[in-house]
Amino acid sequence: MSEKTPTAKEITEMSRAHGVLAKQLYVVFTRPANGIEPVLANIKDHLDFQMELERNGIMFAAGPNWTDDEQNWEGDGMVVIRAASIAEAREIAARDPMHQRGARTFTVRPWMVNEGSIRLRLDYSTGKFSLD
Repeated sequence: MSEKTPTAKEITEMSRAHGVLAKQLYVVFTRPANGIEPVLANIKDHLDFQMELERNGIMFAAGPNWTDDEQNWEGDGMVVIRAASIAEAREIAARDPMHQRGARTFTVRPWMVNEGSIRLRLDYSTGKFSLD
């Protein structure tokens, strides 16, 4: 007998019923297509694009993925974006210069954020802040 897997709608409704966030985002998993050199050659334009997404309120978070020993970077990264649909998320990811120029390939997965926190400290006296 096979088990019925719950639908995304059912999980969203269950999450909301439990009072958690149930915020739909999209994760872009990006990896080198032809080694690290093409990635490094396109890094400036990629970061400019990422900062544009940030300024426009599209990007939730992004950054590189280290190797499992936490010592090196092989060019993999992850970008979490706000979009109305997976199709829109794919269109946004396709505009990244890394992807347009063939330095990286990508996949997009829907991701629902339920739990977590961001800790921000702002010291009025110095105007300095820290983020955990």
